[in-house]
Amino acid sequence: MDYKAVIAQSVQQRIMEVFGADAAGFPETVEIPPDSKMGDFAVPCFPLAKTLRMGPPVIAQKLADGMEVSAGFARVENVGGYLNFFLDRAAFAGDTVSAVLEQGDRYGSSDIGKGKTILIDYSSINIAKRFHMGHLSTTMIGHALRRVFEHLGYTCVGINHLGDWGTQFGKIVAAYRLWGSKEEVERGGIEAVTELYVKFTVEAEKDPALENEGRLWSKKIEDGDPEAIAIFDWLKELTLRYADEMYKLLGVTFDSYAGESFYIDKTSRVVDELREKGLLVESDGAWIVDLEEDGMPPCIILRRDGATLYHTRDIAAALYRKDTYDFDECLYVVAYQQDLHFRQLFRVIEKMGYDWAKNLKHIAFGMVSFEGEAMKTRTGHVVHLEEVLEQAITKARAVIEEKSPHLENKDEIARQVGVGSVVFFDLYNNRIKDIDFWFDRALAFEGETCPYVQYTHARGNSVLVKAPEDLPAPDWSALEDDEAQAVVRELYRIPEIIAEVRERYEPSLIARHCVDLAQAYNHYYYEHRILGEDAAGSAARLALTRAVKSALKTCLYLIGIEAPERM
Repeated sequence: MDYKAVIAQSVQQRIMEVFGADAAGFPETVEIPPDSKMGDFAVPCFPLAKTLRMGPPVIAQKLADGMEVSAGFARVENVGGYLNFFLDRAAFAGDTVSAVLEQGDRYGSSDIGKGKTILIDYSSINIAKRFHMGHLSTTMIGHALRRVFEHLGYTCVGINHLGDWGTQFGKIVAAYRLWGSKEEVERGGIEAVTELYVKFTVEAEKDPALENEGRLWSKKIEDGDPEAIAIFDWLKELTLRYADEMYKLLGVTFDSYAGESFYIDKTSRVVDELREKGLLVESDGAWIVDLEEDGMPPCIILRRDGATLYHTRDIAAALYRKDTYDFDECLYVVAYQQDLHFRQLFRVIEKMGYDWAKNLKHIAFGMVSFEGEAMKTRTGHVVHLEEVLEQAITKARAVIEEKSPHLENKDEIARQVGVGSVVFFDLYNNRIKDIDFWFDRALAFEGETCPYVQYTHARGNSVLVKAPEDLPAPDWSALEDDEAQAVVRELYRIPEIIAEVRERYEPSLIARHCVDLAQAYNHYYYEHRILGEDAAGSAARLALTRAVKSALKTCLYLIGIEAPERM
C-alpha cells in the first residue's frame, strides 16, 4: 500500500468535510515523525492556520475527531498541531514483507522510465594511462546511476568517452620513439607507457625543446601520418586490453567507447552551424562563442592554428548522440572542477537553438585523496586503482582467514568483500564531497561499511538455512514489536529511496540506506529469537529475515556491489 497517498487523500477529504471549500487546495504534506511513538506518519496542519484563523492544534483536533481510518491504520491523533497516523502494525508488516518477497530483485522497480532513453557518459579514461583512484568515482557513480535508471524502466546507454586526442598523445609517441621499444612496452603493459609519459614530462622541464617534438607527433597523428597512427592505435588497443580487466573486476560495462577522436570529422558541422547562426566570433586569431552576457568566459571553438578544442568535440558529440539515440537525458559524470566547461557547453548548444540542451546534465563529484595525500598524475605521484583493489582483496582474505578459516571459496569472497569495500567507501559519501580513502575504515566489519552490510546479508542467509521447511502461514502479529517495526519501516522506504536517487542523481542514498537497514535488522536479531516455539511467529520472523536479505542484495546490486552468501 502507498500509505502516504492514502493519507493524503483521506486528509483532503476530511478537510472538505469539516471546513468546506474554504480549505480547498490545502497542500497536505505527509511526513515521518522522528520518533515512532508519535506516530508512523504525520500531516502538519500549520499551513491551514492562516486560512482558517485557527491554531494548528485546534485544526488537528477537529480533523481527528470522528475521522474514520482506512484499512491498514490503527488510529489517528492530534499531537501538537500534527495529525498523526498510527499503522496497524501486523498489517503493515505483512503488507511490506510480502511485497519484498513477491517482487524479489525487482523490489523498488517501476515503469516510470518506459519508452525513455538516458545516456550516461562515465569513466572516460585517457588512453595510454593507468587507472588511478580519481577514476573510481566517475566509474562507479555512473555505473550505479545506470543500474538505478534501468531498475526504473529506462533504456540506458553507457558511454566511455575515451580521452584519445590532444598533445599529450604526441608526447607519449615521442617518448616511445626516444626511449621505448615494442618488446618492453608489451612486457610492461600500461605501466611502461605511463613511465614513458612521466619521463617525457621530467625531461621536458630540463630541455623545453622536447615540447616541440611532442607537438610535432601530435600534428602527425592529426594529419594521419602512417607511423604516428600505427603507434597511436597500438597504444589504444593496449589501453583497452588493460581497461577491460579493470572493468571486469569492478563489474562495469559500456555500450560505446567512442572517444574524442571519433568526433574529429564531425566538428566541421559544429563550426559551420555556429558560423551560419552568427554565433562564431573572431578573437585574437581564434574563433569563439561570446558568453559575456551569461557571465562566463568565451567558449573557444577553434584555436589560432585552426585546431579544435574540447568544447568543439563535446558539442559534436552531443549532436551526434542526440541524432543517434534521441535521448531524453544525457548525463556527464565528471568531477566538479569541470563545472565551467559544462556550463559553457550547455549554453552554446542552447544558443544554437536546440531546446534539448536543458536535458544535458553535469553530474559533478568531489576529489579523491588517499590516506591524507592528494594525487598528481603529471609528476607520477598517484595511487593506482588496481593496486588499491588488490590490497583490499588481500586484506579481506587475511580477515576471512582469521575469522572464518573453514569458509569455502575464500578467494571469491575476498574479491567480493575487497572490491565492494572500495566501491562502497566511495559511494557512501554525498557525491559532491571530497573523499579521503583509508583502508582500515573501508574494510572494518563494524560501522558504516560494506563488510558490515555484506555480513548482515550473510547472517540472514545463515538463519534461513537452519529454518524448518514445514512452517504454517506467518502470524504477522509476531512483528508488532518496536524492533521488528523499525526493520519493516526501512524495507518500506526502499522504493522511495530509489526514486529519490533518480531525482537527485545521488547513489549515496542507497549506500546509506543499506547501513540503516542492516543496523535495524542486527538490533532486531540481538533482541529477538528468530526460531521460537511458536511456529506461525517463527514463520513471520523468518519471512522478515528473508526480506531483509533480498532487499540488501538488491540495494547492493544497484550500487555495483556483490552480496556473498557466506562470510
